[in-house]
Amino acid sequence: MAHTAVLHSLDAEGVDGMVERLRALGGSVDETEAVDQIAALERLKSAASAAQARVTATLHEERVAREAAAGMPAAERGRGLGDEVGLARRESATLGSRHLGLARALVDELPCALAHLTAGTVSEWGAILLAKETAVLDPDDRRRVDAELDDRLADMTPRQIERAARALALAIDSRAVARRRARATADRRVSIRPQPDTMAAVTGLLPVEQGVAAWAALRRDAEAAKAAGDDRGLGQLMADLFVERLTGQARAEAVPVEVQLVMSPGTLLGVDDAPASLLGHGPLPAELARDLVLGVDGAGDDGAGDGTDPGEVSSGRAWLRRIFTDEVDRVVATDPSRRSFPASLRRLLRVRDGVCRFPFCDAPIRHDDHVVAAALGGATTARNGQGLCARHNLTKARPGWRSFAVDAQTHANTGVHAGEAAVSSAPDVVTLTPTGHRYRRPVPPVLERLPEASTAEARVTSLLPVTGPGRDRSGPRRSWRDVPGVDVPGVDVPGVDVHRLDASIELLDTG
Repeated sequence: MAHTAVLHSLDAEGVDGMVERLRALGGSVDETEAVDQIAALERLKSAASAAQARVTATLHEERVAREAAAGMPAAERGRGLGDEVGLARRESATLGSRHLGLARALVDELPCALAHLTAGTVSEWGAILLAKETAVLDPDDRRRVDAELDDRLADMTPRQIERAARALALAIDSRAVARRRARATADRRVSIRPQPDTMAAVTGLLPVEQGVAAWAALRRDAEAAKAAGDDRGLGQLMADLFVERLTGQARAEAVPVEVQLVMSPGTLLGVDDAPASLLGHGPLPAELARDLVLGVDGAGDDGAGDGTDPGEVSSGRAWLRRIFTDEVDRVVATDPSRRSFPASLRRLLRVRDGVCRFPFCDAPIRHDDHVVAAALGGATTARNGQGLCARHNLTKARPGWRSFAVDAQTHANTGVHAGEAAVSSAPDVVTLTPTGHRYRRPVPPVLERLPEASTAEARVTSLLPVTGPGRDRSGPRRSWRDVPGVDVPGVDVPGVDVHRLDASIELLDTG
């Protein structure tokens, strides 16, 4: 269907003007006016969400029509538009695709909900829940649920909308439960997310009977261990059993897989307390990072609840690999000439980029890719390399998408005086979309630190063992005497002036 533009007199510049006018709010007013402003702004948020939905749906319709006229296969039409929506909204491509799907559902199949959203009587979250609970229905049945709830939506909370839409969907289509169950079962997965206080949540989305069975087994065995005299709490026991059974380890603390911990030499030797960085998680306190390097059992928890001495050092060995960074803590590259990225450069890219380099994407890196394709003359170097998630490695190769590297200048974390720009060896990547919009993504510092440079750390850096292109690498490793059980091998870094660089440490725990 054709979508009629509602805001005839507004364009992007006019909307920006409205945004600027909102800066005037926030001054001192009487309490009644303040509450009225809060309510009006909430209605404005909903109305803006409705306008975004209409604009997005129209964009999709026109994009598909243009690509159809160009002879593009039906399955390919509109591909990549979710990524563009995510970029425009400064969100990930996954969320962009969800916003695109919601927009199409509201405009084409949920007109009553869209009208309420436009009037500000329903929030965007309420509209999302309505769309989610009716997603298994045919379009006509979806419109029927929308119409049934029309007179009630303005007085319902999001949870009430969710429950009512689910009940109506079940009443209209008795097969909806089976279809939803099949879809949910197909979406079963395990995910991991960083949590506060250097913790992580590993979540399994499972059919309910499997989830209950897994939890019950952990609970049963934890209670048995507790009854046998283990002084750990039930929660601690269940967590430790969870790790031991998944990994096959004898103890939860004895992690045998590779762990990548990036830290400065000053942090490693206790010269300062600049945070370290655990790839895939984020910053770690300096004390915890040092404990991990030394292999202290129960690192970071003072041995609480496990009966160990917090100062005890485990018998495992930790191997340190030096990775050089520039003066703004961005990793410096080697310069191989072959088309595919060698293992050493792939490791460097993943440490440097951390997550997908596509703008506003925080997905894990799955592909090591050229910024400018090798087929177009792009070199296989760290400057022209980037880590991407699987989705964006495909997106950037679609028609109308381009990317290139540009030099970056920054004053952040350099310790230089104002006006003295520090040029990073890791360039920004500029992504061009099919509509001509440009989005710039810099490389974040691999370590976050205060601007003041540490002279003590500089002295530590100068003492690090370095090997150059002509130096024999077959000789014995030099031991870092201040860190028991830790060896520090040198690394070749061709063409890099090591005298002006800081050094970071990548910890590979070999168990």
